[in-house]
Amino acid sequence: MNSNLEKKCMERGVRLTDQRKLIAKIMSESKDHPDVDELHQRVNKLDSKISIATVYRTVKLFEEAGIVEKHDFKGNKARYEQSPQEHHDHLIDINTGEIIEFVNEDIEKLQKKVAEKLGYKLVDHRLELYGSKIKK
Repeated sequence: MNSNLEKKCMERGVRLTDQRKLIAKIMSESKDHPDVDELHQRVNKLDSKISIATVYRTVKLFEEAGIVEKHDFKGNKARYEQSPQEHHDHLIDINTGEIIEFVNEDIEKLQKKVAEKLGYKLVDHRLELYGSKIKK
C-alpha cells in the first residue's frame, strides 16, 4: 500500500527509489515532527544500508516539492512533518521538546484582523508558541 507521501510524490512527479519509498513510509507513519537524525534511526531499523546523507537529500527533495514542511523551532534541529491538509499552529514545550498541534479560531480571526488593520490581506502565516507545563 502506498503511503500519503508516496502518493504526493507521484502527483508531483518526484521519482521514488526504494530508499526514498522507505523514507516516505517512515515519515508518513510519524506522529511527531522528527529531525533528520531521528528519521535516519527509524529508517535504519528497516534498512541499515541507507546513509544519513541519503535521508538528508531525500528530505530536502520532499521539502522542495512541497511534500513536507520544515520547521526551525527555536534552538533546536530542523524538524519535519507532512505538508498538512489543513492549517494548524504549534505549541512547543521548552522543557521536553514536545510539539503540540492545535487550531484556534479566535487566533485565526485575530491574525486576519491585525493584518487588515495594518492595510494587508493575510495570505499565509505560521504561529509557534513556546511554553512550559503549568505545575498543578
